Amino acid sequence: MSGEMIVAVGHADLTSQTLKLVEAELRAVLERIPDRAPGVVRVGAGVPVVFGRAVRAAGRELVVVIPTQGMVPALLPQRDRVATGEVLVLAQQVRLLAYDPADRDACVGEDERLIAGCRQLLAVWDGSPSNGRDVTAHLVAYARAHGVPVEVVWPQGAAREAVPGVPEPDIGRAPRGSSDVSTAVGPCPTPNTGKAEQPR
Repeated sequence: MSGEMIVAVGHADLTSQTLKLVEAELRAVLERIPDRAPGVVRVGAGVPVVFGRAVRAAGRELVVVIPTQGMVPALLPQRDRVATGEVLVLAQQVRLLAYDPADRDACVGEDERLIAGCRQLLAVWDGSPSNGRDVTAHLVAYARAHGVPVEVVWPQGAAREAVPGVPEPDIGRAPRGSSDVSTAVGPCPTPNTGKAEQPR
């Protein structure tokens, strides 16, 4: 995977209104970047779709990664199937990578590989730590630990879907997309020290 690509990751439980806000902000971020580096994302619902739209609207090429098993495309989780159709239509290039889309660790591993080989990460992240259902903070920390510049995208008014029995993220501590935050992935390095936090 080319080191000239821009990768996007983010929470999978964003509200429909938040996805609209995120799409607009992603497009604005991409239009600020002076070169024409392509965007790359794993297929799926939510962030992959709005990132794909933003990449194309900003006049860039979109590279989409789809999972394979036994040399054929793998069956995706139900929530991702319809969205994947749109992402593939938006793509100029498709990369086939061998991993199990139903295996959380395998998906995280592929995200890490994409991040390690990219030139910038755009993270749709509210600043909350990773937990059993979300690893965005880990991916931000991972990027930062590998020297990959990170820009956090969390528009004013953004929110996540409530999940019964799971505490709401503390969005009051969410970092804003800024030059301070846009310098690494994985748990974010702190703006004052520049040191990456350990993945949670």
